[in-house]
Amino acid sequence: MSENLRSSGIAVVGGGIAGLGFALSLHQRGIACDVYESVPQVKELGVGITLLPHGMRELSALGVQPQLEAAGIENLESVFFNRFGQYIYREPRGRHAGYALPEVGIHRGKLHLILLQAAVDRLGADRVHTGHRCVGVSQDDSGATIHFTDASGAARPDVRAQVVVACDGLNSAIRRQFYPDEKPAFAGINTWRGVTRHKPILTGKSYMRVGSIKTGKMVIYPIVDNIDGQGMQLINWMAEIEGSAEHMNDWNSGGKAEDFISIFKDWTFDWLDVPALIRNADQILEYPMVDKDPVGQWTFGRVTLMGDAAHPMYPRGSNGSAQALIDARTLATELAAQLDAQADPVAALHAYEDKRREATARVVLTNRSLPPDFINIKVDELSGDKPFRHIDDLISQEELRQISENYKKIAGFSLEAVKG
Repeated sequence: MSENLRSSGIAVVGGGIAGLGFALSLHQRGIACDVYESVPQVKELGVGITLLPHGMRELSALGVQPQLEAAGIENLESVFFNRFGQYIYREPRGRHAGYALPEVGIHRGKLHLILLQAAVDRLGADRVHTGHRCVGVSQDDSGATIHFTDASGAARPDVRAQVVVACDGLNSAIRRQFYPDEKPAFAGINTWRGVTRHKPILTGKSYMRVGSIKTGKMVIYPIVDNIDGQGMQLINWMAEIEGSAEHMNDWNSGGKAEDFISIFKDWTFDWLDVPALIRNADQILEYPMVDKDPVGQWTFGRVTLMGDAAHPMYPRGSNGSAQALIDARTLATELAAQLDAQADPVAALHAYEDKRREATARVVLTNRSLPPDFINIKVDELSGDKPFRHIDDLISQEELRQISENYKKIAGFSLEAVKG
């Protein structure tokens, strides 16, 4: 198929969710591109991710929904509990809440490999270049030159392009070139993420938020069904705690249960033993909860930013991947319109930025001030962080529903927004 695509001179730096989603969006519009990924071989790494309806809308349009549903677990509900295991609020999710598309929990590595395979199949293996770590980009009147090394740091040949789209993540080398003094914003929240083989919890299709970041919080949901042929699931979990802004977890360290399990030592409920879930993990990773302040410019000449390189946000509500995929479709559409008009593709970069920069800045700031677990925080405040007789004594279910719906509207995945 690739021989029928229009040559565009578009280089995509980074082969993650944003970069591969963008390459597939371009391909759908008959536009060729090349993807440059830093790692020599893409492997199934990481832990879980939730594909929210606005993310699934983009992935379904790219033709990979069947593979994703087969590899993950469709969420039936989202359920909130306090740190004493008491029920707060429940709502249906995805198709069960009236959306046309499901909400799916999936291993991030499986999502990545599904997108990679689609890109190799559609673009051609010769268009997906691994082992290319971008170290910078330079420009002149006729184009841009991308500078690469391999994994060992040895220089690779430069690549010329008409347009460069930086999809190289939170630690983007290209963004750093334009914002050299910028640092991640850390507000004192550290996280640990893991996966554990466990019998199904609640419905076996439940997304659970337990506790709050003030005294300890867990997000728990299944990502692989019947992993052992005997009904056990692979359960993804994330532990969070707010502390001093002076101690920030390392991105590159494997996590250890003893570093944080004491926070959850009493979390033994009739529906889940949280300490056992942590102790029995196959893998634990540690991360700081960081984002970056929104910036006033993404596009610099023939270079623009996308996904986490453009708007790194807290990993709350699984919104980063969805926003990256919306970026991808938006820029692909703008580039197709410029190429159809035989116009300068640089104009498409500015049109894309105009549509996406302020919208994503709102999500970044909302995730700081009104996170999706604000329900738990609100209830903790009302209860004085003590067990309650019944949630209705503190706040009505309708008020809790309004808090949830408000976040969905701001984040862009309310039922009305996704239908539109």
